[in-house]
Amino acid sequence: MTAAPPEPVARLVAAANNHDTAEFLACFTPDGVVDDWGRTFTGAAAITEWSDREFIGVSVALDITAITTAGDETTVRTEVGGDGYNGPSHFTFTVRDGLVARMTIRQ
Repeated sequence: MTAAPPEPVARLVAAANNHDTAEFLACFTPDGVVDDWGRTFTGAAAITEWSDREFIGVSVALDITAITTAGDETTVRTEVGGDGYNGPSHFTFTVRDGLVARMTIRQ
């Protein structure tokens, strides 16, 4: 990793890697969105259900390999590990008021 991500993104990645759902959710705005390959989950309840099935619930591990930031968007290239999907992925985070408003996942 050549640079550090913005604090809200770093906090979210650390919470995911620590399998801390409460801290993960605290990183999002109240109307936060996860867009996982076009499937969208809005708000804490929907994000929790998604995460329990497909993210923290499958012991996700994110190893950031590259970071780019333009304006309020940061894209991190990662190697994903855990008991679910494993392999390369891109996460684009939109930050608003010090929190993540949107996390978009693509390969």
